[in-house]
Amino acid sequence: MEFPPNQGLDQEEVNEQVAEALEENEVVLFMKGTELMPQCGYSRKALGLIGEHRDEYETVDVLESLDEFRQALSERSDWETIPQTFVDGEFVGGSDILEELEERDELAETLNAA
Repeated sequence: MEFPPNQGLDQEEVNEQVAEALEENEVVLFMKGTELMPQCGYSRKALGLIGEHRDEYETVDVLESLDEFRQALSERSDWETIPQTFVDGEFVGGSDILEELEERDELAETLNAA
């Protein structure tokens, strides 16, 4: 599923986009940039870790409405930094948490829990 590029969405539009992405996808990575052009090292790291264990996952570029995405995501995760990974609508963590799960050989199981 492709979401249109953000054109400075307002808070309500971002809230709807977040809800829709979480509802329609088993694994969602909210990141800075796109799969082809991650715009920060943490997003690149999270993308790589997820890609090692999943072929199907959704990414959402938060850059065009960063403050609105931070607000919408922090209400669901109680976490303020980006990237954020969700599995079955449940917050898993950022790139550091994904890395810890990988080190404990738990990331594959976590990402494929759906």
